[in-house]
Amino acid sequence: MADAAPTLLEEAIETWGFARDGVISEAEIIAEDRYDWRPAPGARSVSELIQHIIESGLMAAGELTRPDGDFLRTDYSALMREYAADATGATGKGPLLASLRDSFDEGVQAFRDAGEIAALQRIRRFDGKHSTRLAWLWHAVDHESYHRGQLALYNRVMGSVPALTRLIQGG
Repeated sequence: MADAAPTLLEEAIETWGFARDGVISEAEIIAEDRYDWRPAPGARSVSELIQHIIESGLMAAGELTRPDGDFLRTDYSALMREYAADATGATGKGPLLASLRDSFDEGVQAFRDAGEIAALQRIRRFDGKHSTRLAWLWHAVDHESYHRGQLALYNRVMGSVPALTRLIQGG
């Protein structure tokens, strides 16, 4: 017998999991002594990019699951401090990889605790428009996938084969 179709929320969570696993796979390839490397002046280092992914995921999950969530209720930096203050400052490959895993689990639990009905409610986005919280979760997944691509490029520039390419090539 086939499994029952997942809910819309569970589909989004599963896709977020694929994106986060991809980020982790790319980050695992990078040697610890390269976590301070940045591709150009002003660009984020490997550590800073991973930290941004962690903080953004926590902020998105926090505001999207908050009953009175509104991305314009305060400024962006205040939202980041509210949701990601405990995650800020992790350094080193091991702690950053652990934080990627732990923060994902924390976000998933927040969405499951809030439930699918809450995910279908509307929220004001950063651009002042409204959409469902579920649609904005998809935006967060897209944001994370964008940064996964950056890490893949970092790997390529540092002379490594990116994780997804390795997977496709059967390695």
